[in-house]
Amino acid sequence: MLRTIRSKMLFVFAASLFTVTALAGLHLGSLSALRERYLVSERIEELQSDILEVRRFEKNYLLYHDAGSLREGLDYLDAVDRLAGGLTGGMDQELGPAASREFLGDLTAYRAALSALPQAGIPETAATEAVRTKGKALTDFATRLLSDKRRRIHETINRSLALPFAFAGVFLALTVAVVALVSTRVLRPLTLLRQTTRRVGEGDFRPVPVREGLSDEIAGLLGAFNLMAHQLEANQEHLLQARKMAALGTFTAGVAHELNNPINNITLTVDALREDHAESLDAQGRELLDDITAQADRAADIVRNLLDFSRTERPPLVDLSPLEVAASSASLVKNQMQAAGIAFTLDVPAALAPVRGDLRSLQQVLVNILQNAAQATPRGGTVRLRVAAGPDGETAFTVDDSGPGVPDEVREHIFEPFYTTKGVGKGTGLGLAVAYSLTKRHGGRLEVDASPLGGAAFTVRLPGVPRPPAGSAPATSAPGPKIAQEPAS
Repeated sequence: MLRTIRSKMLFVFAASLFTVTALAGLHLGSLSALRERYLVSERIEELQSDILEVRRFEKNYLLYHDAGSLREGLDYLDAVDRLAGGLTGGMDQELGPAASREFLGDLTAYRAALSALPQAGIPETAATEAVRTKGKALTDFATRLLSDKRRRIHETINRSLALPFAFAGVFLALTVAVVALVSTRVLRPLTLLRQTTRRVGEGDFRPVPVREGLSDEIAGLLGAFNLMAHQLEANQEHLLQARKMAALGTFTAGVAHELNNPINNITLTVDALREDHAESLDAQGRELLDDITAQADRAADIVRNLLDFSRTERPPLVDLSPLEVAASSASLVKNQMQAAGIAFTLDVPAALAPVRGDLRSLQQVLVNILQNAAQATPRGGTVRLRVAAGPDGETAFTVDDSGPGVPDEVREHIFEPFYTTKGVGKGTGLGLAVAYSLTKRHGGRLEVDASPLGGAAFTVRLPGVPRPPAGSAPATSAPGPKIAQEPAS
């Protein structure tokens, strides 16, 4: 239950408050007992004083035969009876019930003996001896009772004197507990956190060690700090990657512009050679020129991809029909797939919300993905482009193929520039990188997963167009009907 620092501190203060309250109660009880015993002590002293007065009048009567002294003695004896009746419980507590009963018995016998003196005569008789004996017993009892009561009072005073030290001990224990709690669970972790913050500032993102089983506020703070350090490390890696990509883009843009001129010169030279010497060239010569032209065109495509990858300007975005985007992109690769013996299906449902983008850029994204799917699909396989509405108004363009799929170890690198699984001379590794970059510029995301057709499924998710205010005209017309087509085999 005491998992948090707040609960521990509340427990310490509550326990301290309970202890202090108990000590205060003991102190109040001690003072009350001291007061009560002091009052009883006063009555015992009065009882002793009255007994001594009775003994004094007893001696006066025995010495001077003064009847008045005997009457005075009996009056004081009545006062002793009254005091003894009020002190019965206290006498029982101090000296025990047996001694109390003995005292009351001696008091009764003393009264009887003292009252019988006028009839018994003054000379030494059994009556006078009984008066002396019982009177001495009464005096000894009162003295012993007063002595015990004073001893009890001193004991109560000594206990009361110990209570301030108990208060000081409780305060010291409270101070030690609070200092230990704050030092071990607050100051020490904060010092460690300060040192770790310096390490993070220097680029060391190692997490702060957190002891297992702790769930207090400091443990939560350390967990949040570790999460922040992890996110900073990940963001730094992303930032470094972004800087590398920016530098790579700048470098490739310069290289692409420099390569454009020789490629154009090669193409122009081949065209001029074909026009000027077409009649003198044999079949092998024309084949070599065609090969040069094909390789120059391939180099031009690579340069174009490099420029697309490094392009930083953003074209204006307009509302587009998903049907228009999908159909126009499919038309660019449909013949290529048909020639390769691949069945192609376009599936676009009606009444899809428009997407906001640049038509040429989105066509390039889908064409690059469709071409990759066609290259990965064997003859007789299937490639499908389907469009569907996703959550939060987004639109998903999914390209499925029946190829071998994408292994898990390849997926984490598949969108990196110049990464390719194709053989030498068959791919540049820029197609998916360009598609990924253009999708990001549209505020969307490009995902890869397993396809129901058995191969890979690449999905381009584009955000939906914000709805216009009520009463305003829609930005685009409604999309056309659903299209589904397959080439003839």
